[in-house]
Amino acid sequence: MLGLMQEWPLLCHKVIDHAGLYHGEREVVSRSVEGPIHRTNYRMLRQRSLQFSKRLEIEGVGIGDRIATMAWNTWRHVEAWYGITGVGAIYHTLNPRLFPQQIAWIMNDAEDRMLFVDLTFLPIVEAIAPLVPSLEKVVILCDGSAMPETTLANAVAYEAWLAEADSDYRWKEVDERTAAGMCYTSGTTGEPKGVVYSHRSNVLHSMVALQPDMMGLSSRDSIMPVVPLFHANGWSLAFAAPMAGARMVLPGPGMDGKSIYEMLKNERVTVTAAVPTIWLMLLQHLEKDGGDLPDLKRVVIGGAAAPRSIIAAFKDRYNVDVLHAWGMTEMSPLGTICSLKPEYDALEGEARLDVLSKQGHPPFTVEMTVTDDAGNAQPWDGKTFGRLKVRGPAVSSSYYKGRGAEQFHNGNWFDTGDVAHMDEHGYMQITDRSKDVIKSGGEWISSIELENLAVGHPHVAEAAVIGVSHPKWDERPLLIVVPKSECEPCRDDILDFMKGKIANWWMPDDVVFVDEIPHTSTGKILKTELRQRMKDYTLPGL
Repeated sequence: MLGLMQEWPLLCHKVIDHAGLYHGEREVVSRSVEGPIHRTNYRMLRQRSLQFSKRLEIEGVGIGDRIATMAWNTWRHVEAWYGITGVGAIYHTLNPRLFPQQIAWIMNDAEDRMLFVDLTFLPIVEAIAPLVPSLEKVVILCDGSAMPETTLANAVAYEAWLAEADSDYRWKEVDERTAAGMCYTSGTTGEPKGVVYSHRSNVLHSMVALQPDMMGLSSRDSIMPVVPLFHANGWSLAFAAPMAGARMVLPGPGMDGKSIYEMLKNERVTVTAAVPTIWLMLLQHLEKDGGDLPDLKRVVIGGAAAPRSIIAAFKDRYNVDVLHAWGMTEMSPLGTICSLKPEYDALEGEARLDVLSKQGHPPFTVEMTVTDDAGNAQPWDGKTFGRLKVRGPAVSSSYYKGRGAEQFHNGNWFDTGDVAHMDEHGYMQITDRSKDVIKSGGEWISSIELENLAVGHPHVAEAAVIGVSHPKWDERPLLIVVPKSECEPCRDDILDFMKGKIANWWMPDDVVFVDEIPHTSTGKILKTELRQRMKDYTLPGL
């Protein structure tokens, strides 16, 4: 016997319909690429998204076509997502921080037909467009007055292009399992691999993100997604915010500490989300120039481990709660958030920070296990490391064109490549990437834990730890430090700061000071390059 419920497919356009109809006057505020602050609302955004879909149909775009975007977080980028999915096509976010050759490879792999690009990134597109034969048209996200001279013969200004259609359009009704979006992994261990999201996975994932123990958004919040839409599906915030009816504040190209602070303060943002490097810049700006954050309640930090010092600084100085999150492009991307269950809610001081520094617990729809190399489940004792594997309705079942099949296991488990442990209350803590864990004397040392500890030193701006060769122990940790401006910390000062906070045998064997640490296109420390730079380094005494 089947249930007698209506068939109501979970489609992305239903989200903007809901926001436009029931939260129509809620503001969508953007720092435009041209400079001025732009204000619209969900009712107008829905109308322009319908117009966008109709205009794509005039271009001959239909179900399954890949339409690329290379843009900052603005109202135009958001309406492009809804317009693309509304016609049955697939939004394909391009990361402008990748090498041009990588971007061209990705576009050719996806066979993108059109590209919507912000003015900032036009030089990149001019260089790669001749290398992408499938690319029929480039739409520059500006109005006619800002349209630049360009070498692209097939380029048009967005507002002029959009004006060639009206908003009298009916969204395409497709199966909820139809592809809605594509995002490629950063490709640090080989060619990038395509992750393909469905309408169903996007909607389910956004509903999960809104749960009180996850991001907990409501129509009373002003959410500022600082994380770019081209990073891991924009953490699904382009869907979650309208679904909740939350006011949306979009930072555009202003990604420095001063610009982020201005938007947080002036627009009275209550919730925001980004990678740790953004919050380091914000805190350094506040430390130097002063300021307060009276409206901000929660900061979601993901993309890399949140240093303990950042969690403490937000709470102690500004009374802002940090929600430490973990996920992956392959997971849409939310996997865990570290909100406090009743078992931990009474903790205070350092004990509370110990828990908040973990990546957190998974929501319903994310199943998680930790195994040894043979696939045997490890105990949830908060200390036994193993390979972290996940599954769920918003987790990839395979990569585009079948690449990377070795990461998918029986029962659809996806091997994340992370090393982690679980505690008795279901809290997960990443101890390293499997390729970055330091193996010393047959035991594992967590580079992430050492990095987060070092960043707590008042003179350290950023830190990275890699394993270097040792004749007796196989590998030993080397700490690489970027000092804060106008600070000159010494090796012994930093090592003394770390003593007593970790096991003695975990202590780095040396400290190297550098001007900068290389990062991937998504802001993570690029340890492959660090290891290459330090390949001839010899530890003291060897």
